[in-house]
Amino acid sequence: MKQKIVIKVQMNCQKCRTKALKVVASANGVNFLGLEGDDKDKVVVIGDGMDAVKLINCLRKKVGHSDIISLGEVEAK
Repeated sequence: MKQKIVIKVQMNCQKCRTKALKVVASANGVNFLGLEGDDKDKVVVIGDGMDAVKLINCLRKKVGHSDIISLGEVEAK
């Protein structure tokens, strides 16, 4: 089963968005990532066997304040 994690990250500029996406893309098991929300402040991550806590801690350390909005499973189609 694939996991879907939506994370709200404090990103004030394009450079911060790029940095956040690079951090998430380097995580193990990531198949898809993207930005959503009115201010493009939510990172959507889909993948297999990802550790949400490690991902959040890494984002907090390298980008800024981060919170998990939702965590769930995605059904394969």
